[in-house]
Amino acid sequence: MTTESEIIARIENGVGRITLNRPKAIHALTHGMCEAMMAALADWSSNPSVSSILIDHAGERGFCAGGDIRMIAESGAGDGVDARAFFLAEYRLNDLLFHYPKPVTAVVDGIVMGGGVGISEPADVRIATERTTFAMPETGIGLYPEVGAGWFLPRLPGQTGTGTWIGLTGARLKAADTVALGLHTHFVPSEGVEALRADLLAEPADPEAVAARHARDAGPAPLAPHREAIDRLFAFDTVEQIFAALEADGSDWALAQLATMKTKSPTSLKVTLRHIREGAKAASFGANMAVEYALSGRIGSTHDFQEGVRAVIVDKDNAPQWSPADLSGVQAATLDALFAPLPDDEKWTPFVR
Repeated sequence: MTTESEIIARIENGVGRITLNRPKAIHALTHGMCEAMMAALADWSSNPSVSSILIDHAGERGFCAGGDIRMIAESGAGDGVDARAFFLAEYRLNDLLFHYPKPVTAVVDGIVMGGGVGISEPADVRIATERTTFAMPETGIGLYPEVGAGWFLPRLPGQTGTGTWIGLTGARLKAADTVALGLHTHFVPSEGVEALRADLLAEPADPEAVAARHARDAGPAPLAPHREAIDRLFAFDTVEQIFAALEADGSDWALAQLATMKTKSPTSLKVTLRHIREGAKAASFGANMAVEYALSGRIGSTHDFQEGVRAVIVDKDNAPQWSPADLSGVQAATLDALFAPLPDDEKWTPFVR
């Protein structure tokens, strides 16, 4: 499949429209897709005939299941050059969307994980349907929530708890919860998406008003009864304290969260918590992306990422052997080395046309 066919970019009645077009891979992002999207967005930013942007996807399997994880692992096992090139392009795309001068609408009708979150969360209008499943499952493959997650997870409602819970557990959320948390701005039933698209193309200058007209009640949020517990139990600054709080709470829900986290990479859990706490203090979205670029370029070559990809994506035995195998074995020096700033000539820089 060529890069040109992996996305479909065109102008339709004043809307710059990008359709993700890798349905068999649930539109997982490649380096070429990121570059092609940036090129289109750069052209449209100064084009007076384009009033707004629409990002959607072909087929019905989902919006975007993430990035090209297998390529990142293969590159990380060697010199890491291709992995770093991918992260550079992907994070530049995230930043370009975050600062885009025209309204952006993302229709996330289906699975949205990892890299898909990175190209939809910066949008002004984020449409979920009953088929939407949102997750940041990276701790289960030895990675950590990136693509801007260090910025948006700590800024979710509930002070420090909600984003921390999402990042550490990899919880899968449906539309009622994502809309309640502000991850998505509107709920539109999937049967109404085509009518929504038609109206967005008919009224390109005001996608917010169009979305508001089509929005429906997503229903009660299943997470609502647990929000207080999440804020209380996930507010600590070490993973060990969170584990202890969950165990002390002793409720079925708390113990289920603890059991889930005990299956994740201990290193990834500590990296994730540190990233979310430091991301809460980031001066800007770009500053967060610079941290993620340095961190991602290093973590791709670690044992746990290589092992996580083997267990979940390659062999699919879902039995990763983490090293170290428990939290006590994760050294502060290891974390410091992963988070260390890059030399000036290697640092992440924003997209420049």
